[in-house]
Amino acid sequence: MHMIYELREYISQPGAEKKVHDRFAGVTLTLFERHGLEVAGFWVDEADPQRILYLLAFENAEAQECAWSRFQNDPEWKSAKSVSEADGPIVAEMISRTLRPVDYWPVTTDRERTER
Repeated sequence: MHMIYELREYISQPGAEKKVHDRFAGVTLTLFERHGLEVAGFWVDEADPQRILYLLAFENAEAQECAWSRFQNDPEWKSAKSVSEADGPIVAEMISRTLRPVDYWPVTTDRERTER
């Protein structure tokens, strides 16, 4: 069984990149870990630093749905989001894509290697 991945792209409000990064670094990543949101990588678009991208790995669609539900309902997340957006929204747009590996690409994660 192959894992699924979710690629998320955040486009910050003009001038709010630091606030978005601070929220991820200060609160969000800890909560991700708590709720089973496994981060496989984090990037900034070199040509457009307002674009922040990260990749999450999940066992399956059910695990993805459950992890996001737990995270979004966490009172600590709701509070952190509210505080970080006290002066208005810091994210202009969020794009999410769920990705599944193709058969012809080699297995790339340790977890998938042990499952084979």
